[in-house]
Formats: sequence, structure tokens, C-alpha cells
Amino acid sequence: MNSTILAIESSCDETSAAIVRNGKICSNIIYTQKIHESFGGVVPELASRAHQLAIVPVVHEAFQQANISKNELNAVAFTQGPGLLGSLVVGSSFAKGMALSLNLPLIGVNHMKAHVLAHFIDDPMPKFPFICLTVSGGHTQLVLVKDYLEMEIIGQTQDDAVGEAFDKVARMLGLGYPGGPPIDKWAKSGDPTKFTFPHTSMPALDYSFSGIKTSVLYFLKDQLKLHPNFIKENLADLCASIQHVLISMLLDKLSLAIQKHNINQVAIAGGVSANFSLRERLKKLAVSNNWQVFIPKFEYCTDNAAMIAMAAHHMFKCQLISNFKLKPMPNLRIELSQNKQ
Repeated sequence: MNSTILAIESSCDETSAAIVRNGKICSNIIYTQKIHESFGGVVPELASRAHQLAIVPVVHEAFQQANISKNELNAVAFTQGPGLLGSLVVGSSFAKGMALSLNLPLIGVNHMKAHVLAHFIDDPMPKFPFICLTVSGGHTQLVLVKDYLEMEIIGQTQDDAVGEAFDKVARMLGLGYPGGPPIDKWAKSGDPTKFTFPHTSMPALDYSFSGIKTSVLYFLKDQLKLHPNFIKENLADLCASIQHVLISMLLDKLSLAIQKHNINQVAIAGGVSANFSLRERLKKLAVSNNWQVFIPKFEYCTDNAAMIAMAAHHMFKCQLISNFKLKPMPNLRIELSQNKQ
């Protein structure tokens, strides 16, 4: 079945549009909102307003880059959730309006499934079943991927996501928002064994990152009382040590999941999967344990419409078409079907 699909991503603070034709990404335009940097995190109201301003030019550029006209479309897709409600409403309203005006089918996509399906944009691609560690500012999940659209969460954080832990620690260190990239950058020149922070233990395959955040807070308070310039003088070692324990927590549970399910196909996805140290340590584990590891290109790690387009492509092939009454769902779970909601 030939298909050309426009996809819209607006779950948080990236406005993105992509076009996929028969499973091949023709364009992927991403506009990142800079307005949140001074607030130390995403401000939902500002995010939704910025989406309203950006969505038309972003979609226009996606059509231009793909050299495709709107009359060639077979469907319009959008992120249904999870995400910020106001941001999701902007994307869903635009997608519904365009689909109605062109008399096209509508496809509501699960954002977290789309992160996993980013692995099918380019070669090499994993084979089913595989385990995907999905890590971002809002989610930390271990996902058993059985097919393109059949996925099961086998472990997840019980409090903060690892990306949120990076952001909050970065704020303590005075590194701004988002926190992951500057911590990763400073960590490259630091000693990961210089400072020790607790490795929070959780049952089964679940995670908890609130403990290390609290530990870092009190550690810094104690040190700053004795040495006012402690952070400035030890920034690289602090970043390396904190990042080391966060990544160790991620990979320890991933290793357990691989052993439990006897699967050697391993993938990572989400914004934190762009972290250099996470990628390098996972590659080393793969060599020593004979895993096959799959890591998306950087542009497909953070929120982007190409991954929404790829998910929509597979949904369209299965005729999983959404009702126009479909509502944005900020807490949409990965196991929920989006068929004809």
C-alpha cells in the first residue's frame, strides 16, 4: 500500500513536522523553543503559545524539504500523548484541521512507541523481539518490543525520570537547562570515581532517581559550607561522578532485563540516549556480553516528527485509523491501543 503521511510532534517544547513516503523519511523539521532556558525548565503555557506560532512555518518547511504537496498526502498523523496537555492540543488541532480540509484519515500516535520506532528510520535495524531502554526528561522505561506496534513495559521509574534527574542536578551545579548536555560535556574531562553517590536499589526492573538527587543536594550544601568555591573547583569531577552513577543505574537494570528475557537485541531511545557516556558504556557492555546494540542518530533521539511519522506509517499499513473525536492524553501509556479512539 503506497502512503505519504504528514506527521506532527508537539508533546513538549519542540515543534516538529515530518513527511514519510512508503516508510522513508523525506523531511524532518524541528523547531526548539529557547524561551524556557531562563526558567530552568519547560513552562507549559509558554510552550503551547510557542507551538501556535511555529507550527505553520514548520509544516510549510517540511513540505518544501520533501518536495511534496499537500494533495499527495494519504493521511495526517500527530502525537496524541504522553506530553503537556496544552502542547498536545496545538498539534492535534492542527492535524485534525488539515485532515478534515483534505478529507484524509487521521492517525493519533503514542509518543513513547514512536521513540522506539525511531530505530526503523535507518539501517541497521533491530529484529524482534528486542529490549529498548527509553530515557528522556519525562520517562525512564524498559520496553519489551515484540512487534512494530506491540510493546510491553517491563520496568520503569517510580519517581523522577533520569532526564529530570540530570536537569535538577545541573540546576544545583549552575549549568542551566536542559541539564544533560552540559553535564555530559563537563564529565568528559572529569574523574567518575572522585565522589561517591548512592546507587538506589529498586525491586525487579524498576528505577528510582529521587534518592541521588537528594544525596547530591545535601552533599553540595555540606561542601559549600566548608569551601565556597567547591562546585567551581570540582565541576568536571562532580559531573563525571554524578553521571557515572546515573548511567550505572540504567545499565544495571538493562542487563538484568536482558538476562531475564534471554534477548541479545538491545536498543536505546529518547533524549538521554544522545548522552556520549551512556552510548560508550553500552557499546562496551555489548562487546563483553555479545549483545547487538542499536542506537539512533542524534536527530532521532530527541523529540522529533520523523519518529511519529514512522509509527504512523506502520499504523496506516495496519489500518489503525483514529476517530476525529480522539483527544490528547497527557498520561497515555505505551500499552494502550490508539485504534479508532
